[in-house]
Amino acid sequence: MLAAKSKVRIGGAAGFWGDSALGPRQLLDSGAVDYLVFDYLAELTMSLLAAARRKQPDLGYATDFIDVMRDVLGDALARGVRIVANAGGINPQGCAEALRALAAQQGLAPRIAVVEGDDVSALLPALRGEGLALPDAVLSANAYLGALPVKAALDAGADVVITGRCVDSAVTLGALMHEFGWAADDYDRLAAGSLAGHLIECGCQGSGGLFTDWEQVPDWANSGYPIVECNADGSFVLSKPEGSGGLVTPAVAAEQLLYEIGDPARYLLPDVVCDFTGVTLAQDGPQRVLVRGARGLAPTPTYKVSATYADGFRCAAQLTIVGHEAGRKARRSAEAILQRTRAMLSRAGLSDYSATHIDVLGAEEGFGQAVLWLAVAHPQRAALELFAREVAPAGTSWAPGTTGFGGRPSVSPAIKQFSFLLEKSRIQPIVHLPDGTQAQPAIPRGQISGDALPGAATSRGAPQAPVARADAIAHAGHTAHSTQAAYAKQFSRASTAVPRRTVALIELAWARSGDKGDTSNIGVIARDPADLPLLREQLTPQAVAAWLADKVHGSVTRYELPGIHAFNFVCEQALGGGGMASLHHDPLGKGMAQLLLAMPVDVPPNFTSRRT
Repeated sequence: MLAAKSKVRIGGAAGFWGDSALGPRQLLDSGAVDYLVFDYLAELTMSLLAAARRKQPDLGYATDFIDVMRDVLGDALARGVRIVANAGGINPQGCAEALRALAAQQGLAPRIAVVEGDDVSALLPALRGEGLALPDAVLSANAYLGALPVKAALDAGADVVITGRCVDSAVTLGALMHEFGWAADDYDRLAAGSLAGHLIECGCQGSGGLFTDWEQVPDWANSGYPIVECNADGSFVLSKPEGSGGLVTPAVAAEQLLYEIGDPARYLLPDVVCDFTGVTLAQDGPQRVLVRGARGLAPTPTYKVSATYADGFRCAAQLTIVGHEAGRKARRSAEAILQRTRAMLSRAGLSDYSATHIDVLGAEEGFGQAVLWLAVAHPQRAALELFAREVAPAGTSWAPGTTGFGGRPSVSPAIKQFSFLLEKSRIQPIVHLPDGTQAQPAIPRGQISGDALPGAATSRGAPQAPVARADAIAHAGHTAHSTQAAYAKQFSRASTAVPRRTVALIELAWARSGDKGDTSNIGVIARDPADLPLLREQLTPQAVAAWLADKVHGSVTRYELPGIHAFNFVCEQALGGGGMASLHHDPLGKGMAQLLLAMPVDVPPNFTSRRT
């Protein structure tokens, strides 16, 4: 048996299905990686892949992966760089067959392993019989597998490992467990390896992409993809290829650390429950950040299962309105379209819309330009085909300056998510090894430790109560049209007893936001640790809920990460159902942090901006 390496270098080559082809080639040519890992599978990507396979049985995987491999597979094999990708989607074997065919065309013979077992569709009838209230038209149901099957594939000598649905960071953790010989109960190291995977799983987001201070990030056209240089003790350095664009600093790393993690003290993964509250980030030279301090607990006895199902149809239209009072004209146009089509639906014997949503983007109510976003939902496609035909008439019927109509909007199924917990004992991952044999890695059963998944049921059908948290509020019924008005009404600080002035939160903090279904996660990091008490006092859950009153219709929970001087706000019922079910123009919550950064905070009269 070969001795474990002292350092392993892993490059995050893709962060989603559709990411740039630049990443894999850039990382490979840098000579600075031992592994390329690819994360293609957002939750709703699974339903898209399921639809693709229904139309063509040999599809159902991330075809981008095969396109990328056409360019880099030969060089990766020649340089001994191994590849781990969750590109298999709902058809991992189909993905492997496509890669074998490509390799044969190029005269290559990679050792390919395939991980299956995440698809739990066959269990659904039994789960219904046990009382689990599943939706009727389930399109896909996949458990988030962990890193042990990836480790088993690499232990068997695979050059390429293709998985179906696994947790995003598992493609990295599996490689580290293989290289360093980490045991399944070495929880602190497993948490550290999971954090390394988390920082690179979204591609350029870990190396300057989406950074609050975007003007500080150079050379966007040549953005560097992230690399983690990992040590056997669990510490690691986040970096990027030398000479590439992008930016790697503690602030950049902190934004990505907070991305979509929920409770930072209990980030639930299949292999470990992570505690990131004590993580520290330190500059370790130009474009290098040293990461330490992740802690781990025993995993829970369940897998998260994400199911998708069809629930009617949705249609979204856009128009641009130019000129004086552009915003008001846009809103009146939307209301006219809805009034007209509702009357037409009634005459046709069709029911009213099940949901509608109006957003006016861009200019305020004065002179300028506004983009109207009008989205509707209905149980029947015919109703939305009628709606789609009635958008274009706005170009000649109503507001002066109406333009920017890009064609009749399309009607698509409304795909919604349903999550539940399933005992690990009911699933057995299978690894198809390069030599044609199979392995069934032993999966630790975990511990019962309050493994709550908000909004989820258990596989026994009983609701799982969330663990009580501090710094949380229930939604207080904010319905104001203007977030600024709602905030000012409830949180006016007009006292003259203490001199003060007001600045936008962005002057004191960095922030990033993302989604988990209908929940928006907003991470906020103090630019100067000395400002943390001020932020703690003013960035309460109540104040955040009031500022985001137009968006957030559920509870707001605040968590603190002392190691990086940060907070994470979990805002429920904030994305109109999220994903393909949402009628919002920002269904993934990417803009929520930007909205929060505009929130006013009180500062001393002598305050100077922390932005440099």
